[in-house]
Amino acid sequence: MADEHYDLIVIGSGPGGASLAHRLAPSGKRILILERGDYLPRETQNWSSSEVFVHGRYQAPETWYASDGQPFRPGLHRCVGGNSKVYGAALLRLRERDFGELVHGDGVSPAWPLPYDAFAPWYDEAERLFHVHGQRGEDPNEPPSAFPFPHAAVSHEPRIEALHASLQAQGLRPFHLPLGILLEERDGRPTRTSRCIRCDAFDGYPCPLDAKADAQVACIDPMLRDHPNVTLRTHAMVERLETDASGKRVTDVCVTRDGREERYRADIVVAACGALSTALLLLRSASDAHPDGLANGSGQVGRNYMRHNQSVLMALAREPNDTTFQKTLAISDYYFGAPDWPYPLGLIQMCAKSHADQIRGEALPTWLEWLPDMPFDVMSRHAMDFWLSSEDLPRPENRIRLAADGRVTLELTPNNMEAHHRLRARLEALLDGAGTHARWMERKLYFGKDIALGGTAHQAGTARFGVDPLASVLDLDCKAHELDNLYITDASFFVSIGAVNPTLTIIANALRVAAHIGERLGVSSP
Repeated sequence: MADEHYDLIVIGSGPGGASLAHRLAPSGKRILILERGDYLPRETQNWSSSEVFVHGRYQAPETWYASDGQPFRPGLHRCVGGNSKVYGAALLRLRERDFGELVHGDGVSPAWPLPYDAFAPWYDEAERLFHVHGQRGEDPNEPPSAFPFPHAAVSHEPRIEALHASLQAQGLRPFHLPLGILLEERDGRPTRTSRCIRCDAFDGYPCPLDAKADAQVACIDPMLRDHPNVTLRTHAMVERLETDASGKRVTDVCVTRDGREERYRADIVVAACGALSTALLLLRSASDAHPDGLANGSGQVGRNYMRHNQSVLMALAREPNDTTFQKTLAISDYYFGAPDWPYPLGLIQMCAKSHADQIRGEALPTWLEWLPDMPFDVMSRHAMDFWLSSEDLPRPENRIRLAADGRVTLELTPNNMEAHHRLRARLEALLDGAGTHARWMERKLYFGKDIALGGTAHQAGTARFGVDPLASVLDLDCKAHELDNLYITDASFFVSIGAVNPTLTIIANALRVAAHIGERLGVSSP
């Protein structure tokens, strides 16, 4: 397999790589997708909260280090579809104002070099590709779109419908959370032919029914079925990218696969390994022409790491919460500020119901001081669960490093936390107003790791795009400034991260870049 040549090589099969390849697959060009992992197994453990969250069954068995030298296990998933195999499938657009400069309580979120309008048509296409269910006009901060959502919003169950009504009575505009899901429902119930059955193991779990619109289900599987010009190689660890003597073109993609070294060549190479892993690949690819790492003449590779300020808040109410599919509601009223705080706060969305095994694995002693005799399964039944996201600001010192011996260090100093604390206080007040009479507990663990560092699900910003090669890694087409044929289409290109889940923006940008690459390859855009 040495020296095989393709028109296009895509490294990584997550949303950024799979979406780009899917759009170019009808061209007939020879496309190779290299995936470090394998297909995630379909097994009963897919639905086990203990296996997925407490034991991290599907996490990559890797050890990274914090800046103080403490080891941790990053929340990465090396499999076909990437981290989208276990994502919550909340597919929201960045707000239109997120693309401009925004003043926060702790600094400034910089403007993107392109406005929202440059991404709007690709958001439309991304929503169709990933089967997004939602309702236009409900979200008070939703950016403009020329089209309705491709599918109707996922319905609320009675307890969430009551919460929705209570929030409206308090003057807010809660909305149905846009979800990428293969669901057909009638009267709030899945039809007999629906792939999704509205189970309680959707958010954060792999779906053995392939009912979650992840990158494998939405892109990889149909692409391989319909386009013989596309090849997927699994267990293919890309060790480095080599260039010609000038350092301006990638010539070889060097792979370790099943214990053997392999080399592949292509006219164009796209890295979409995830923002952290792509940065590591560039750093591993240092050479005489690129002594500080491939495409790193600016010194920005690995810097400006962002992953949102996030927390999971669990409210224990007096009355039981018998909701099964809880992840259907969101609140953006405080996205850009509140009456007592002129700066952005963030987004509140519901997440999956807590399971007894999760609570048992995460429980803090202070939780039990007022409920010493409540079993974990009873706590789970009384829980209502929320995911809070606030914007963290890009900081050059927040970065990923690679040592000569291969040791990976992730340096992160939290910022803009006042906004997050205020967002949490707002939620608590809203739920008190809803009459839930709740006790509040912040769940620290997600995918088995502390959100403070190991939670890398929303990784972004390690190779930002821009017009100045001295201050950015990529140009406006997400091509490396210093190389003619290397592109990046994961969240590395983000200049800021806003406070919504980043996946839909990754997909939209990948489709945008695919159209540009198609022109280079002589492919007419559909």
